[in-house]
Amino acid sequence: MSLAGNLVLVFVAGLVTALATGLGALPFFFVDEFSDRWNVTLWGLASGIMVAASLFGLVNEGLAYTSGGVPTLMVGGLFAGVALVEAADRALDAVEVGGGGEPGTAEHGSDDPDDEADAHPDNETDAHLADGGHDHDDHAMEARAFAEGDLKTLVLILGILTVHSFPEGVAVGVSFAELGLDGGLQLLGFSIPLLAVFMTVAISIHNVPEGTAIAIPMRALGLSNWRMVGAAVFSSLPQPVGAVIAFAFVRWAEAFLPFGFGFAAGAMVYLVATEFVPEALETGADLPNGGYRELAVGFGLGIVAMVPLMYV
Repeated sequence: MSLAGNLVLVFVAGLVTALATGLGALPFFFVDEFSDRWNVTLWGLASGIMVAASLFGLVNEGLAYTSGGVPTLMVGGLFAGVALVEAADRALDAVEVGGGGEPGTAEHGSDDPDDEADAHPDNETDAHLADGGHDHDDHAMEARAFAEGDLKTLVLILGILTVHSFPEGVAVGVSFAELGLDGGLQLLGFSIPLLAVFMTVAISIHNVPEGTAIAIPMRALGLSNWRMVGAAVFSSLPQPVGAVIAFAFVRWAEAFLPFGFGFAAGAMVYLVATEFVPEALETGADLPNGGYRELAVGFGLGIVAMVPLMYV
């Protein structure tokens, strides 16, 4: 199969993971909101899936490409993935969220009480949008941008989301490194590596609760169901792009495959530790056990669900 055909296939795999994010908004077609207990469990499930995919998929594959001795390239990739996510988060924290708006907008506030009333329709909506930290702010800003049709803010948001979604796309891309070689799953004329199937399924499942988290503030603002679905998919659009870039790189420089596997694994595990778990615990802060039990149950279910796929 030609390189162009391979790139199209990898892009489609990344697009599937992005579209899966939209599934997280579909439950709002039938219910108004989820309980904190359910949301914490979903975040735990996503965390377990990502850790299992990283350790049992990417790290194992990186070690397999290490020819004896210390896996220097893979370890370097692990640290590079962590460093990139941390550096990007620090850069984003230095930029005021909603900084592109004018004074008096919902992001900056206003001296006019009437403007404040228009920007914040009711106290219940404020409570939904103001609760939490960095991730909640991103979701709230995305909700407002979609509600108001603010193209400038949506472009800013896409840049922010790239930091969070791009490593997942990279994981999909490097998992296709052996595309076309013997021993893979035969599908539509392609020989697809089992690792690629595993990573695509894992990240797709992981994206569902992310879509739910994105839809929550949009529900509070009264956005339509289909706009919530569209916004959830929008949040993962960097993934197919990251998948194609990563695949092209590892096919061009096969010697750096262990680095690519390590980079994707390090970035994803770090995202789990610094964003998914804190998000879950913030959401479950008012639960009797602080959300730890629900988080642990979801985490365990995520691992149990994904590990068997490595032995298919």
